[in-house]
Amino acid sequence: MSLDLNSESAASPNLSRPNRLGAETSPYLRQHAYNPVDWYSWGEEALTRARAEDRPILLSVGYSACHWCHVMERECFENDQIAGLMNECFVNIKVDREERPDLDEIYMVAVQAMTGSGGWPMTVFLTPDQRPFYGGTYFPPTDRYGRPGFPKVLAAVAEFYGNHRDQAHQQASRLTEALRQNTVLPAGGAGLGVELIENACRQFKNNFDQAHGGFGQAPKFPASMSLALLLRHHRHSGDQEALEVVETSLKKMAHGGIYDQLGGGFHRYSVDEHWLVPHFEKMLYDNGLLTWVYLEAYQLTGDSSYRQVVEETLGYVLREMTAPGGGFYAAQDADSEGEEGKFFAWDPEQVAAVLGEDQARLFNRYYGISEEGNFEQGKSVLHVADPLEGVARLLQVTAEELRHAIAEGRQRLLRVRQQRIAPGLDDKIIVSWNGLMISAMARASQVLGDTAYLEAASASATFILEQMTEGEQLRHTYGGGQARLEAYQDDYAALTNALLDLYEATFDRRWLQVARRWCTAMIERFWDDKEGGFFFTAGTAEALIVRTKSPHDNPTPSGNALGALVLLRLGEMTGDGELRAKAERTLQLFGGLMRQVPSASAQMLCALDFYLSPPCQIAVVGPGTEQLLKVVWGHFLPAKVVVGVGAGDDPDEVVRDIPLLAGKIPAHMGRASAYLCRNFTCSPPVGESEVLNAMLSAQV
Repeated sequence: MSLDLNSESAASPNLSRPNRLGAETSPYLRQHAYNPVDWYSWGEEALTRARAEDRPILLSVGYSACHWCHVMERECFENDQIAGLMNECFVNIKVDREERPDLDEIYMVAVQAMTGSGGWPMTVFLTPDQRPFYGGTYFPPTDRYGRPGFPKVLAAVAEFYGNHRDQAHQQASRLTEALRQNTVLPAGGAGLGVELIENACRQFKNNFDQAHGGFGQAPKFPASMSLALLLRHHRHSGDQEALEVVETSLKKMAHGGIYDQLGGGFHRYSVDEHWLVPHFEKMLYDNGLLTWVYLEAYQLTGDSSYRQVVEETLGYVLREMTAPGGGFYAAQDADSEGEEGKFFAWDPEQVAAVLGEDQARLFNRYYGISEEGNFEQGKSVLHVADPLEGVARLLQVTAEELRHAIAEGRQRLLRVRQQRIAPGLDDKIIVSWNGLMISAMARASQVLGDTAYLEAASASATFILEQMTEGEQLRHTYGGGQARLEAYQDDYAALTNALLDLYEATFDRRWLQVARRWCTAMIERFWDDKEGGFFFTAGTAEALIVRTKSPHDNPTPSGNALGALVLLRLGEMTGDGELRAKAERTLQLFGGLMRQVPSASAQMLCALDFYLSPPCQIAVVGPGTEQLLKVVWGHFLPAKVVVGVGAGDDPDEVVRDIPLLAGKIPAHMGRASAYLCRNFTCSPPVGESEVLNAMLSAQV
């Protein structure tokens, strides 16, 4: 088939009415509602048609904030002639990877096996029974970037399936068997010991970029879970090199363009090794996980710059990513007005028009905004290239004058930026991602003493529990007024972990009780009685070509890693030994992966750190506990649980839920008291902040 890709009709969609995707709640799927492609969402209608017609499936997977997904849509899916070829030869299914991470995981492994790499948009060709036989990622409309043009790919795949169907099915069978083998985990080896953590940290240090922070070369992603593990290793071992890796990385990222210097919050990743120019999408999960590690670094070091990053990042989330009725939105797009980064980039003239020439001179020098630019079309991505004191000397102003000019300039430019056409907002509410941000907000409320964070965390948790549950089942996403899709194991794990953080922040027993409920549901729906660990999908979910346990961290933590941590935390709070036993089985199951692929197992290694410590149990009781709790939260003690009695709770009922509190009568004539315990054996009560501070400082 010969296509004229330069004709006017080929370049633009001509649908006056939406296709099937117009009825979807996913913003990503709705973005494709006016494509001339005969799109289906994943479901029985499309799969039945493929089987009935013995027609191959073209599966296209992406997400709303993905820049190259938008590029492929503009170049290919909006092209009438390419769409015609797709419609003639395939059953075309569009999937939002954030709605269906189960499909995304399975077929991404297949694409990686076929091509040696992966990414989004993902393009996979399936037999009618859903088995992959060919795939790739982004395809251009014509041969470009060393990639074949999409029409050429479509024609070749259609010809192959039409004329060599047996070979296509044989290839699909081989790939599917490889996918099944991929679910078999490597043997655990020598057992669970601190050497697994030491080995991982040694590898992280060897891969550390000493000049720019982070790991490896471009593109660079913020490896928050690896940094969190290094912090824990330093806490236990005193390894200064581990701390230097973390601090260098955190500071370089915070000074780079990957961090939004005006509005706070982190973009997805940097295209260069300097953290300078990012792909500009902002994901809720990145900002939750990075808040965790910057907050922990602040607890450990007291460096106020880490606190500033936490406050600015959570300020951004409260301002731009929080739903009015509770819950946090999924993502902000990289593109606005059809251009990536246009919303975020500046040139010197634009800055001067807002600040005036004198202040702009200071501001532009500090943030690296130049005439030649460091981005496209002479624009610059704001970044901090040099220390403030050195820039002040160069500009012949005092450090305080420059600091004032920068602070005022940021506020004024942010107000002006808010008037620009903003990137698209993916307003889905995803349970697992909300769990990560609820945890971030709840922890920050205690460490930084800001009740706004706790209010937002509580509102999000309440929204999920009221709007995204059906009996003992969670729903994965909420959008368009609907809660949809069976939740996955990482939804249950992240939510339960967040509920435990809310309990520790409030001592409201309701959060602990709900956490126990959803932990029980997680075990009932996902636990593997035969081998241990959790499946990613419930036994009642749609049967796909394989059922995985999602062993690796991706941009978000492995559900098994969060599940193990939840079991350990809840077991320490409640004294339930069965929970700890299940956590141990999970850790043992993934011991081989922790040994062989530590960079993909960092969150599981953090759970292992909790397991090995053993955890510190801290009970704080009595009236006026604020000062004692301030001391507790001022320490970086990752392997701990904090329990207490909430306002208005009956102490006898609380003890039934939390046996650790039995007999903890406030000492010193009814004053607040803290108990430090390990394995449910406790020190005498402490009522003085100074004494408690010394005791916590001695913990290893």
